[in-house]
Amino acid sequence: MYKNIIFLIITLILFSGCLNKRGISGSYYNDCREYYDARGYYHKNCDENLVEFSDLKKDVSDAYDATTGFITFTQEVEEKEPEHKLVW
Repeated sequence: MYKNIIFLIITLILFSGCLNKRGISGSYYNDCREYYDARGYYHKNCDENLVEFSDLKKDVSDAYDATTGFITFTQEVEEKEPEHKLVW
């Protein structure tokens, strides 16, 4: 019993992340470097997140479509042509 509780607490600590505008990261604030180059173009380089919300949204919609397709049996069924028998 205590092993499960300790394992759960350690797992929560290790996989804890912080939510921000772009996704889930290991820190509360994104370390973004914003600058203008010599031509005057604006650049913004941010660290990678553990999970990006845009990727998560796509994956969830794909899983939802696959699940509803499986439940409602919308898989394509091959129709066999009827056998023609000659009758004389």
